Amino acid sequence: MGIFNKIFGTSSEEKEEKVLPWIALTDVEQLDSIEEKSKTKTQAIFKHSTRCGISRMVLKQFVSSYNLSETDLDLYFLDLLNYRDVSKETGYKFQVMHESPQLLIIKNGVVVAHGSHGAINRIDMEQFVD
Repeated sequence: MGIFNKIFGTSSEEKEEKVLPWIALTDVEQLDSIEEKSKTKTQAIFKHSTRCGISRMVLKQFVSSYNLSETDLDLYFLDLLNYRDVSKETGYKFQVMHESPQLLIIKNGVVVAHGSHGAINRIDMEQFVD
């Protein structure tokens, strides 16, 4: 193995990709369900723009640092470009101005924390889990 392979790895090396328990948020009607479920289990919505490099970078950081399980909270993924109406309604329903990328933590029917861009990865999600 050459020095460059030691530093940068080789193309044949495969990195294990972490998979989160995402629930696709694709319908406005799911928002009522999220609000209701938040009364017994914390809900989180990650709003992502598939065309934005910053959003992609923040998502990658979020995935790598995520350490909760499906029993801790429900984790929704909202593709902003394909579901603009859902994104718009999310802002109205939960009274949070739209940003991208954005993370909303919903508990007892209200947003208890939210952040966008780099602030997403500074949210201590564990404090909102019962």
